[in-house]
Amino acid sequence: MLVAAAVCPCPPLLVPEVATGAAPELDAARAACTDALGVLAAARPDRLVVLGPAEQSGRGPHPEGTRGSFRGFGVDLDVRLGGDRAAPAASHGELPPSLAVAAWLLERTGWSDAPVEGLGVGETLAAERCIEAGEGLVARVERTALLVMGDASACRTLKAPGYLDERAAGFDAEVARALGAADVTALKGLDAELAYELKASGRAPWQVLAGAAEGAGLGGSLLYDDAPYGVGYLVAAWS
Repeated sequence: MLVAAAVCPCPPLLVPEVATGAAPELDAARAACTDALGVLAAARPDRLVVLGPAEQSGRGPHPEGTRGSFRGFGVDLDVRLGGDRAAPAASHGELPPSLAVAAWLLERTGWSDAPVEGLGVGETLAAERCIEAGEGLVARVERTALLVMGDASACRTLKAPGYLDERAAGFDAEVARALGAADVTALKGLDAELAYELKASGRAPWQVLAGAAEGAGLGGSLLYDDAPYGVGYLVAAWS
Protein backbone atom coordinates (compact mmCIF):
# COMPACT_ATOMS: atom_id res chain seq x y z
CA MET A 1 0.00 0.00 0.00
CA LEU A 2 1.29 3.44 -0.92
CA VAL A 3 1.07 5.77 2.08
CA ALA A 4 2.95 8.82 0.72
CA ALA A 5 5.00 10.06 -2.20
CA ALA A 6 7.35 12.92 -2.89
CA VAL A 7 8.13 14.08 -6.42
CA CYS A 8 11.38 16.00 -6.93
CA PRO A 9 13.50 17.12 -9.89
CA CYS A 10 16.83 15.42 -10.42
CA PRO A 11 19.36 17.88 -11.89
CA PRO A 12 22.80 17.52 -10.31
CA LEU A 13 22.63 21.32 -9.98
CA LEU A 14 20.42 20.73 -6.93
CA VAL A 15 23.67 19.85 -5.16
CA PRO A 16 25.31 23.18 -4.24
CA GLU A 17 28.83 21.82 -4.72
CA VAL A 18 27.93 21.03 -8.34
CA ALA A 19 26.11 24.32 -8.95
CA THR A 20 28.92 26.36 -7.31
CA GLY A 21 28.19 30.06 -7.89
CA ALA A 22 24.72 29.36 -9.30
CA ALA A 23 23.63 27.44 -6.21
CA PRO A 24 21.31 30.16 -4.80
CA GLU A 25 19.17 29.99 -7.95
CA LEU A 26 17.75 26.64 -6.79
CA ASP A 27 17.39 27.42 -3.09
CA ALA A 28 13.59 27.48 -3.39
CA ALA A 29 13.59 24.10 -5.14
CA ARG A 30 15.80 22.60 -2.43
CA ALA A 31 13.51 23.95 0.27
CA ALA A 32 10.48 22.47 -1.47
CA CYS A 33 12.23 19.09 -1.72
CA THR A 34 12.92 19.23 2.01
CA ASP A 35 9.24 19.89 2.68
CA ALA A 36 8.22 17.00 0.42
CA LEU A 37 10.55 14.60 2.21
CA GLY A 38 9.02 15.75 5.48
CA VAL A 39 5.67 14.47 4.22
CA LEU A 40 7.27 11.08 3.60
CA ALA A 41 8.70 10.95 7.10
CA ALA A 42 5.36 11.93 8.65
CA ALA A 43 3.68 8.96 6.95
CA ARG A 44 5.91 6.52 8.91
CA PRO A 45 6.43 4.06 6.04
CA ASP A 46 7.91 0.61 6.48
CA ARG A 47 10.00 1.12 3.34
CA LEU A 48 11.04 3.97 1.05
CA VAL A 49 11.60 3.24 -2.63
CA VAL A 50 13.49 5.85 -4.65
CA LEU A 51 12.72 5.97 -8.38
CA GLY A 52 14.51 7.92 -11.08
CA PRO A 53 15.39 7.86 -14.77
CA ALA A 54 18.41 5.71 -15.58
CA GLU A 55 20.31 4.16 -18.45
CA GLN A 56 20.30 0.37 -18.73
CA SER A 57 23.43 -0.05 -16.62
CA GLY A 58 22.00 1.97 -13.74
CA ARG A 59 18.54 0.49 -13.35
CA GLY A 60 19.36 -1.75 -10.42
CA PRO A 61 17.66 -2.53 -8.15
CA HIS A 62 19.96 -0.65 -5.79
CA PRO A 63 19.92 -1.84 -2.16
CA GLU A 64 20.41 0.44 0.79
CA GLY A 65 24.06 1.41 1.04
CA THR A 66 24.68 1.65 -2.73
CA ARG A 67 27.17 4.40 -3.41
CA GLY A 68 26.82 7.31 -5.79
CA SER A 69 29.16 10.06 -6.87
CA PHE A 70 29.24 13.51 -8.46
CA ARG A 71 32.80 13.10 -9.68
CA GLY A 72 31.50 12.95 -13.24
CA PHE A 73 30.39 16.57 -12.76
CA GLY A 74 33.82 17.65 -11.54
CA VAL A 75 33.01 17.48 -7.83
CA ASP A 76 34.75 15.27 -5.28
CA LEU A 77 31.53 14.30 -3.52
CA ASP A 78 30.20 10.83 -2.75
CA VAL A 79 26.82 9.79 -1.38
CA ARG A 80 25.30 6.56 -0.13
CA LEU A 81 21.67 5.48 -0.46
CA GLY A 82 20.35 5.53 3.07
CA GLY A 83 23.20 7.71 4.34
CA ASP A 84 25.53 6.74 7.16
CA ARG A 85 22.95 4.39 8.66
CA ALA A 86 23.51 2.00 5.75
CA ALA A 87 26.46 -0.31 5.36
CA PRO A 88 28.10 -0.04 1.92
CA ALA A 89 26.45 -2.34 -0.58
CA ALA A 90 28.76 -4.61 -2.51
CA SER A 91 28.68 -5.56 -6.20
CA HIS A 92 25.73 -3.39 -7.19
CA GLY A 93 27.53 -0.78 -9.23
CA GLU A 94 27.01 2.92 -8.67
CA LEU A 95 23.81 4.91 -8.41
CA PRO A 96 22.72 6.63 -11.63
CA PRO A 97 22.76 10.44 -11.41
CA SER A 98 19.05 10.78 -10.61
CA LEU A 99 19.33 8.43 -7.65
CA ALA A 100 22.58 10.06 -6.52
CA VAL A 101 20.67 13.34 -6.29
CA ALA A 102 17.96 11.53 -4.30
CA ALA A 103 20.58 10.06 -1.97
CA TRP A 104 21.99 13.55 -1.46
CA LEU A 105 18.51 14.87 -0.60
CA LEU A 106 17.96 12.06 1.89
CA GLU A 107 21.34 12.66 3.54
CA ARG A 108 20.69 16.40 3.64
CA THR A 109 17.41 15.88 5.49
CA GLY A 110 18.80 13.18 7.78
CA TRP A 111 16.48 10.42 6.59
CA SER A 112 16.33 7.60 9.15
CA ASP A 113 12.64 6.77 9.12
CA ALA A 114 12.64 3.53 7.09
CA PRO A 115 14.92 1.30 5.01
CA VAL A 116 15.62 2.64 1.52
CA GLU A 117 16.03 0.96 -1.85
CA GLY A 118 16.49 2.45 -5.30
CA LEU A 119 15.22 1.57 -8.74
CA GLY A 120 16.20 3.15 -12.04
CA VAL A 121 13.49 3.46 -14.70
CA GLY A 122 14.20 3.55 -18.42
CA GLU A 123 13.02 6.81 -19.97
CA THR A 124 11.46 4.96 -22.90
CA LEU A 125 9.65 2.32 -20.83
CA ALA A 126 6.08 1.95 -22.11
CA ALA A 127 3.32 3.38 -19.96
CA GLU A 128 1.75 -0.03 -19.38
CA ARG A 129 4.98 -1.45 -18.03
CA CYS A 130 5.53 1.59 -15.82
CA ILE A 131 2.07 1.18 -14.33
CA GLU A 132 2.62 -2.55 -13.78
CA ALA A 133 5.93 -1.83 -12.08
CA GLY A 134 4.24 0.62 -9.73
CA GLU A 135 1.55 -1.87 -8.85
CA GLY A 136 4.21 -4.46 -8.08
CA LEU A 137 6.17 -2.11 -5.83
CA VAL A 138 3.33 -1.58 -3.39
CA ALA A 139 2.21 -5.20 -3.38
CA ARG A 140 5.31 -6.36 -1.49
CA VAL A 141 5.27 -4.20 1.67
CA GLU A 142 2.25 -2.99 3.60
CA ARG A 143 3.32 0.65 4.07
CA THR A 144 5.46 1.91 1.20
CA ALA A 145 6.51 5.48 0.41
CA LEU A 146 8.02 6.64 -2.88
CA LEU A 147 10.55 9.34 -3.66
CA VAL A 148 10.10 9.94 -7.38
CA MET A 149 12.87 11.82 -9.19
CA GLY A 150 12.51 13.31 -12.67
CA ASP A 151 12.41 16.53 -14.65
CA ALA A 152 9.70 17.95 -16.86
CA SER A 153 10.47 19.23 -20.36
CA ALA A 154 13.90 20.56 -21.28
CA CYS A 155 12.55 22.82 -24.03
CA ARG A 156 11.08 25.84 -22.29
CA THR A 157 13.46 28.53 -23.59
CA LEU A 158 15.88 29.19 -26.45
CA LYS A 159 18.81 28.39 -24.14
CA ALA A 160 17.26 25.20 -22.78
CA PRO A 161 19.10 21.90 -23.42
CA GLY A 162 16.44 20.96 -25.99
CA TYR A 163 15.99 24.47 -27.41
CA LEU A 164 12.54 26.09 -27.43
CA ASP A 165 9.55 23.89 -28.24
CA GLU A 166 6.16 25.61 -28.13
CA ARG A 167 4.57 22.42 -26.81
CA ALA A 168 6.72 22.32 -23.69
CA ALA A 169 4.87 24.87 -21.56
CA GLY A 170 1.52 23.15 -22.06
CA PHE A 171 2.97 19.71 -21.34
CA ASP A 172 4.61 20.93 -18.14
CA ALA A 173 1.47 22.75 -17.02
CA GLU A 174 -0.59 19.56 -17.34
CA VAL A 175 2.01 17.52 -15.46
CA ALA A 176 2.14 20.15 -12.71
CA ARG A 177 -1.64 20.10 -12.43
CA ALA A 178 -1.74 16.30 -12.30
CA LEU A 179 1.01 16.06 -9.69
CA GLY A 180 -0.58 18.77 -7.57
CA ALA A 181 -3.95 17.05 -7.71
CA ALA A 182 -2.60 13.48 -7.35
CA ASP A 183 -4.47 12.80 -10.60
CA VAL A 184 -3.49 9.19 -11.26
CA THR A 185 -5.56 8.93 -14.44
CA ALA A 186 -3.90 11.97 -16.01
CA LEU A 187 -0.42 10.70 -15.20
CA LYS A 188 -1.20 7.30 -16.69
CA GLY A 189 -2.33 9.04 -19.86
CA LEU A 190 0.81 11.13 -20.43
CA ASP A 191 2.00 10.97 -24.04
CA ALA A 192 5.26 9.01 -23.90
CA GLU A 193 6.34 10.04 -27.40
CA LEU A 194 5.75 13.72 -26.71
CA ALA A 195 7.56 13.45 -23.38
CA TYR A 196 10.55 11.91 -25.15
CA GLU A 197 10.58 14.64 -27.79
CA LEU A 198 10.48 17.28 -25.04
CA LYS A 199 13.24 15.48 -23.09
CA ALA A 200 10.99 15.09 -20.03
CA SER A 201 12.95 12.51 -18.03
CA GLY A 202 10.26 12.23 -15.34
CA ARG A 203 7.54 10.73 -17.53
CA ALA A 204 8.29 7.06 -16.81
CA PRO A 205 8.90 7.50 -13.04
CA TRP A 206 5.67 9.53 -12.76
CA GLN A 207 3.77 6.71 -14.43
CA VAL A 208 5.31 4.19 -12.03
CA LEU A 209 3.98 6.44 -9.27
CA ALA A 210 0.56 6.41 -10.92
CA GLY A 211 0.51 2.63 -10.91
CA ALA A 212 1.54 2.50 -7.27
CA ALA A 213 -1.04 5.10 -6.22
CA GLU A 214 -4.07 3.49 -7.86
CA GLY A 215 -6.73 3.07 -5.18
CA ALA A 216 -4.58 4.58 -2.41
CA GLY A 217 -6.81 7.64 -2.06
CA LEU A 218 -3.92 10.07 -1.62
CA GLY A 219 -4.24 13.83 -1.99
CA GLY A 220 -1.58 15.99 -3.60
CA SER A 221 0.06 19.37 -3.16
CA LEU A 222 2.28 21.17 -5.68
CA LEU A 223 5.18 22.76 -3.78
CA TYR A 224 7.34 24.13 -6.59
CA ASP A 225 6.93 24.81 -10.32
CA ASP A 226 9.57 26.71 -12.28
CA ALA A 227 11.99 26.41 -15.19
CA PRO A 228 15.08 28.41 -14.20
CA TYR A 229 17.30 26.92 -16.92
CA GLY A 230 14.60 26.23 -19.46
CA VAL A 231 13.96 22.85 -17.82
CA GLY A 232 10.74 22.24 -15.89
CA TYR A 233 11.40 21.45 -12.24
CA LEU A 234 8.42 20.27 -10.21
CA VAL A 235 8.08 19.33 -6.55
CA ALA A 236 4.95 17.71 -5.17
CA ALA A 237 3.89 15.77 -2.09
CA TRP A 238 1.16 13.15 -1.85
CA SER A 239 -0.30 11.87 1.41
